[in-house]
Amino acid sequence: MAQEYDVIVLGSGPGGYVAAIRAAQLGLKTAIIEKQYWGGVCLNVGCIPSKALLKNAELAHTLTHRAEEFGFSFENLSMDYTVAFQRSRQASERLVKGVGFLMKKNKIDTYDGWGTIQNPTTIKVELNGGGEETLHTKNMIIATGAQTRMIPGVEIDGSVVVTYTEAILADTVPAKAVIVGAGPIGLEFAYVWRSYGAEVTIVEMLDRAAPLEDPEVSTELSRAYKKLGISIMTSARVEGIEVKDGKAAVSVAGKDGTQVLEADQVLVAIGFVPNVEGYGLEASGVKTNERSRVIEIDEKMRTNVPNIYAIGDVTGKLMLAHVASAQGIIAAENIAGHPSIELEYIMMPRATYSQPQIASFGYTEEQAKAAGYTDLKISKFPFSASGKAIGMGEAHGFIKLIADARYGEILGGHMVGPEVTELLPEYTLARYAELTAEEIARNVHAHPTLSEVLGEVAHGIGGDPINI
Repeated sequence: MAQEYDVIVLGSGPGGYVAAIRAAQLGLKTAIIEKQYWGGVCLNVGCIPSKALLKNAELAHTLTHRAEEFGFSFENLSMDYTVAFQRSRQASERLVKGVGFLMKKNKIDTYDGWGTIQNPTTIKVELNGGGEETLHTKNMIIATGAQTRMIPGVEIDGSVVVTYTEAILADTVPAKAVIVGAGPIGLEFAYVWRSYGAEVTIVEMLDRAAPLEDPEVSTELSRAYKKLGISIMTSARVEGIEVKDGKAAVSVAGKDGTQVLEADQVLVAIGFVPNVEGYGLEASGVKTNERSRVIEIDEKMRTNVPNIYAIGDVTGKLMLAHVASAQGIIAAENIAGHPSIELEYIMMPRATYSQPQIASFGYTEEQAKAAGYTDLKISKFPFSASGKAIGMGEAHGFIKLIADARYGEILGGHMVGPEVTELLPEYTLARYAELTAEEIARNVHAHPTLSEVLGEVAHGIGGDPINI
């Protein structure tokens, strides 16, 4: 006899498993279906293991390039990337087990297998262990995520030409690497590999690294990466990749014509496309965008089919784990008839764990003007004037705040520097609570902390910073 549910979630990434938990908390009988990665790409081969690798890379860089600065000396330093890899897998496995615990704690039924929608109230699950289950539901949440966008004509062989998945599951570092794409994934792997001695070249089709960030942030980041010995080619397009005898020849068309880059490994990191194939969307009646293929949703996360919702990367709103989680909560609350909110996607926090880190939200100056804000107040404060940053030996980068001059509305914040991903929430909370820069400035920031720079920048909107 088919199981009956109030909500079935298809996909267990940061959006899906959070949606399931929230639905169960609100008293809905809930099930969740997952074929491979409980916790999604993020916990298994993305956000979490990469942060473990980045910590190792930071230590490796300090030991190999800054030991004397901190008063350390040694002979025959040995660095074992295999240990870094193993530590990253342990971090991943711990959190994946945590997702399983949360499902049991919240009495959510879990199905290991591939779910295919039969109609708006029925999903058939082909179980990993064999056999099938037919599930009926009043409501459905699609959280199937996204996959790597490919370069036309380029084949991923999983060995020489790879995506983030193969790269993060490798226990060795290539001696010579080409990374296609200077977004978060490309920048993070570049730092990890370079810190362990790889020769790294990044190829970016747009005119700067971190092309979606504030131009000043891109400039600061590029300067830091050049100092690390990472080469960044901008306004450059990969026209083809030839693999022979375990090596790659990458044809790149750039400002100075076409050249061929030799590499042991090529990482393709040019973005993502939604996972919409093979899930039976055509049987559900759910509409996808003709060009981008994303599932179209309203502010309640509802698709064109009233009882079917979609969240996370498959919606293409903002392909970030924390946005997917927020969408999942909102979807579950709307299904349950519980009060909820609407998301302002431009104001969602964005983080890149490069070195230096990048964190941002809201409009850049150009975007704010394009949105109709003609009178802006802009303030910037450098970490070179921060006592804590100096003490850490990380006195580089800055924080920049953009506000509307007429009403004091905070429009955007752009940060590059030490641990800025941890500083960003103060500004996004202030924006959400409709605080002004003056009110941020009046908030007393502990000394000495990196967060003092947040206050200094806010002072600069109203007049002048104190300590510069």
